[in-house]
Amino acid sequence: MATNQASPGLPAAGASVPAAAASRPAATQQSEAPVAIDYYTDPLCPWSWALEPQWRRLRYEFGAQVTWRYHMGGMLPDWQTFSDPLNSVSNPGQMGLQWFQVRTQSGMPIDERIWRHDPPESSFPACLAVKAAERQGADCAERYLRRLREAVMLEQRNIAREEVLLDLARELDAGHESATLDAERFAHDLHRPETLDAFREDVKLATYRGIGRFPTLTLRHVRGVGVIIVGYRPYEALRQALGGLAPELALVTNAVDAVEYVAHWGSITARETAEALGVAPPLAAEALEAAVAAEALTVTATGLDPAGRLYQARSTMEKPDVAASTNGRRCNTE
Repeated sequence: MATNQASPGLPAAGASVPAAAASRPAATQQSEAPVAIDYYTDPLCPWSWALEPQWRRLRYEFGAQVTWRYHMGGMLPDWQTFSDPLNSVSNPGQMGLQWFQVRTQSGMPIDERIWRHDPPESSFPACLAVKAAERQGADCAERYLRRLREAVMLEQRNIAREEVLLDLARELDAGHESATLDAERFAHDLHRPETLDAFREDVKLATYRGIGRFPTLTLRHVRGVGVIIVGYRPYEALRQALGGLAPELALVTNAVDAVEYVAHWGSITARETAEALGVAPPLAAEALEAAVAAEALTVTATGLDPAGRLYQARSTMEKPDVAASTNGRRCNTE
């Protein structure tokens, strides 16, 4: 795998470290939950977006027994230095083809046409934006990262542009009843040196742990043992890894109602709902559309309508506690 060349001011990506170093706990990872997860990702990584159904289901079912932190990886410094020979990607057109492949393989809606019409030049601005949101709390970072992904994967919005990043912050500021993101503070924090430092630390941590592909999840039990999951995986693989690491954990809840599951997360796709309910995506879409007709949900159409529709609850229900943060390097399926 080729090494990404980071922009000036950030460490180069892709350095390898001994396997023993990858298992060392991060000094900042403190939690009373039995299992803590470090999630290495990037807002432009299509396989991280494809993993959302499984990732959300895992956290929903195990609740506060699991905490997590996001680490931004800076997958795409720029197109002059980026190269991903494993996926044969070195230009925007090839990235679009990869997004198409991710959509067909995972079933998660992704609109690859942005790579023809308005290709992002770098993922660094979006990574910095997540760190700026994180300065207002882990829940704000969680919501903002999700909104970034929806915007670029479904709405063809170029998240390398600062005006788009600011618009998304304003949308979140106006759209939530609790734990809102302060858009004015976000705009200020976006250019603070502390935000850049936080992103640098994320990239350094990924380099230290030898993480070069996204998504990568490191799961660590409080007793010190851990396991690493690299790439896109089915839900059963995540459950197996968690169960092997912490067999004492028990399910807190199962999703049985589409409307309640949508309300829990704020916005959702039919593919994510299908994963949680254990049904085929067409059946999940039928349930969601019935809820829209009954005025229990609202829906936002995208360029991938109907498969790419985003469903939202009309009333805000209690959201999950988030133990979040952010870091990564190259996006991959395995």
